[in-house]
Amino acid sequence: MTTPPQYSAETAANNMVNNVPIFNEDETLEEIEKMLIEDASDYVSLDYIYLTNKNNTLVGVISIKNLIRTKDKSVKVNQIMVKNLVNVFADTNQERVVYQALSHGLKSIPVVDDQGGLMGVVPYDAILKIFNHEVQSDIFNFGGIFHKVGDEYTSINSSASHMIRSRLPWLIIGVVGGTLAASLIGHFEELLSSFIALASFIPVMVYMSDAAGAQTEALIIRSMALDTKLNVRKYLIREIIVATALAAASGLFAAFLAYITRQNLTLGLIIFLALFFSIIASVTINTFAPLILKRFNYDPALATGPLATIFSDITTLAIYLAVALVLLQSP
Repeated sequence: MTTPPQYSAETAANNMVNNVPIFNEDETLEEIEKMLIEDASDYVSLDYIYLTNKNNTLVGVISIKNLIRTKDKSVKVNQIMVKNLVNVFADTNQERVVYQALSHGLKSIPVVDDQGGLMGVVPYDAILKIFNHEVQSDIFNFGGIFHKVGDEYTSINSSASHMIRSRLPWLIIGVVGGTLAASLIGHFEELLSSFIALASFIPVMVYMSDAAGAQTEALIIRSMALDTKLNVRKYLIREIIVATALAAASGLFAAFLAYITRQNLTLGLIIFLALFFSIIASVTINTFAPLILKRFNYDPALATGPLATIFSDITTLAIYLAVALVLLQSP
C-alpha cells in the first residue's frame, strides 16, 4: 500500500501504520489463516483483520479471536465480518481518534479516504500515546498553562533555569509595583498619622481586594482553558454583577466590624465605600488581565498573578486613601 501524505501531528494520518492484515472480502477463513501464519512477523498490529473489496474500499473487519473460533474454515469472510465499522478520516483530529477508540472499545481504528478506501490503521500503541499526551495537555490547560509555555512544562524534567526564566521577570515586576505602593502610602503619611485607625485597616483592604481578585483570576483562566471560544462580553457582564454583590456584602460586613471595634461611624463609612470600589476594581483588573496577556501570547497562569496583584494593590490603596481624604476633609 502506498505511503499516505504527511499531515499535522494532530491528525490520524500522522499516527497510522500500513503493515496490518488486509484481505479481500471474498477470501475464505482458511486462506486468510494460512496467509496470516506465513506473514505474521510482517504485521505491526494483529488485533483485527481488515477486509476490502476489489476497489480497496473498506467493507468489514473481523478479529483474530473470531477467526480462530470459527470452526468451518471454508466460510467466506464476508459472511461473518462486522460491517458496521467505526473509522476516521486522514485529517481527523487525534483527540477524536482516541474518543472513538475508547467509546467503542476498539484496540485500533482504520483510517479511510473520502471514498472509503483504506489508507491505514491507528494501532493501539499510538492510541495510548495520544491519550497520554492529551491527558497531560488537558491537565495543564485546566491549570491555565497555555501553549506559549511550551512542551517543557508537560514534563517532570523541565530544567530549573527554564522555570526561573519563566517566573522571575513577573516577580521582579511585583517588587517594582510594591515599591510604588509604598511610595503612594508615603504621600499620605500626614493623613494616616492624624487618623491612625486608617493605617491599621490597610492590610484588610489589600487582603480583601486580593482575595476577590484571586478568585476572579482562577475562574477566568479556567474558563479560558475549558472554552477556547469564550463569550467575553457575556462573561464580563456576569462578573460585573457578581463583583457588585460581593463588594456590597463584604463592604457592609467590614464597615460593621470597623464600627464595632473602633466606635467610629466615619471610619465605617470609609471602609465600606473604599472596599466596595476596591473589590469591583480588583475583579475588573483580574478579569481583563488574563484576556490581554493571552492576546499578546503570554501565559496567563504565570503572568496574571504578579501583574494583576500589584495593579490591584496600588488601585486599592489609591481608592482607600482617596476616599478617606475626601470624607475626613469634608465639613
